[in-house]
Amino acid sequence: MKIVDSKAFLSKMFVVSILLLAGCSATERPVKHNYLEFKSAKEIQEFFRYKEGSSIIVSGHRGGREKHFPENSIEGFQNVLEHMPAFFEIDPRLTKDSVIVLMHDVTLDRTTNATGRLADYTWEELQDVRLKDSEGNVTDCRIPTLEEVIVWSKGKTVVNLDKKDVPLEMIAELIEKHRAETHVMLTVHNGEQARFYYDRFPTIMFSAFSRNEKEFEDMMASGVPASNMIAYVGRTIDESNKEIVEKLRAKGIRCMVSYSPTHDKLKTAEERKQAYMESLKANPDIVESDFPTEVFGLLK
Repeated sequence: MKIVDSKAFLSKMFVVSILLLAGCSATERPVKHNYLEFKSAKEIQEFFRYKEGSSIIVSGHRGGREKHFPENSIEGFQNVLEHMPAFFEIDPRLTKDSVIVLMHDVTLDRTTNATGRLADYTWEELQDVRLKDSEGNVTDCRIPTLEEVIVWSKGKTVVNLDKKDVPLEMIAELIEKHRAETHVMLTVHNGEQARFYYDRFPTIMFSAFSRNEKEFEDMMASGVPASNMIAYVGRTIDESNKEIVEKLRAKGIRCMVSYSPTHDKLKTAEERKQAYMESLKANPDIVESDFPTEVFGLLK
């Protein structure tokens, strides 16, 4: 694995994020000191493996809701990497003519200057559509394809593909085409999904739903090795999932919580800061947030 300036980085915290700051520009600036580059499956698996006393990894949800940049945009991802090492949870969806693009919602209304269902637009029709930033301002950023993001992310970061409306086979074909096993992670909601991908890509990483005993047992029964997994365990670590967390960590699996449905909805940065600080006392292994830079600032 290649991480430049790793001394300062490793002495602090690894961070997953999606930071969006001040406008959209396709120009990439030199920020290699924050890139995460994995040369082999062993390297990425070791990076995500649970080890007692390890630092917290922060995961950016939907590409983030930071000021002046849209979620799920390459420009936003690149901007984050100017500030920290990061990996990104993103949302593949299908256009009317079966092009895979990034879009969290079923409709375009909230995040673009267009309206209606994404699935009612062809890729060509989306060329004039522009993304809005987190405050609702229209930017110059356009909707990227998943293929563009996979190509862009190689040698820079890891992209974690959420499960939306894209058939698993289409995702698998794209990963295979670009040999992207060392910079793509797959969110899987059940053991069947995990097994489908594992049979195709036996070294790829999964973000596996394990919020309760049923989901945990289902993932364990899939036959996917623990070395290929991080686990999503819910909104926090508490008495409801404490035993599951212990079982996962005993297998070397990091446990991820998400603040996006809770603390991220608070209106001010100060309110969010207080909520983050309280929840971090539960010692999660990975934190997913709409405001990764705010979480990162606390970890520093």
